[in-house]
Amino acid sequence: MTDLSTVTSSATAFVSSQTAALKKAANNATASFEGALSKVQTAVVGKPATGFTAGPTYEAGTLTGKTKAAFNNAVGTVTSALHIKP
Repeated sequence: MTDLSTVTSSATAFVSSQTAALKKAANNATASFEGALSKVQTAVVGKPATGFTAGPTYEAGTLTGKTKAAFNNAVGTVTSALHIKP
């Protein structure tokens, strides 16, 4: 007959081993997803021309940033032409 402490320590070791394996799998899945997302973003938008990978300078070089800037310029031009004060 085995001691209760032996069974308890075996169960604890098994659970901690499974937890560590699950954590490792989650980290690998996250890294894999981030890598795939980065590749898709690079394929769709292209590489950043500014050399930055985040922030306002990076955003200004993306298609979204350029569209946003064009829209803001158009709104600014219309409000200026109509003499609208903010």
